[in-house]
Amino acid sequence: MALILLIGLLGVGLVLFFQRPIIDMLSEDHTLVHKLKDSTWFQNHWLSGIFLFLMNGFLFFSTGLVLYLSMYLFIPYVHLLVMFCAVIASIFLWILIHKAWQGTKRNRLKIGMIGSSFYIFLTCIFIYWLMTLKPSYPGEDTFMGAIGLVFAIIVTAIAFITCFVITGFQRESS
Repeated sequence: MALILLIGLLGVGLVLFFQRPIIDMLSEDHTLVHKLKDSTWFQNHWLSGIFLFLMNGFLFFSTGLVLYLSMYLFIPYVHLLVMFCAVIASIFLWILIHKAWQGTKRNRLKIGMIGSSFYIFLTCIFIYWLMTLKPSYPGEDTFMGAIGLVFAIIVTAIAFITCFVITGFQRESS
C-alpha cells in the first residue's frame, strides 16, 4: 500500500512539475470552458470558489460511494482503477476552472483557496480522528486504522496543494 501511495505522490509531483503542458492540452475552445466563461455567476470569485468547493465535495463523495459499492465486486484491484479515474477527473475539473476564470490574479488565488479548502477540512477531520482513535473493544489493535488515517491525511493534503496550485495561479502568457 505504501508503494501505491509513493507512486501516486510521484505522479502528482510530475503533474505539478509539467503543469503547463498538461493545462495546454485542454483547448480554450472546450465546451465546458465556454459554458463557465459565459456564465455571469462564474465571474464572481466567491461563487466560483464555492462552485469549486462543491464540485470537489461531489467528486470526493461519489468516489467514496463507488469505492464502497466496489467492495461487493470480487474483482481485484478495481479500487485502484476507481481512484486513478477520480484523480484524473479532479485534475480535469481544476484545469477547466483554471482556463475559464478571467479575473484578476488576486481573485484567482481566492478561488483556489476557497475551492481547495474542502481538502483542508478533510485533512483536519482525519487528523482529529487519528488523535482520538481508540479501540472499540479491549485488546483491539488500532495500528491499521492509524495507518489508513495517515494515508488519508497525506492524500487530502496533496489534493489541497494540487488543487490550489492548478486553480490558484495564473498561467504565463505564451
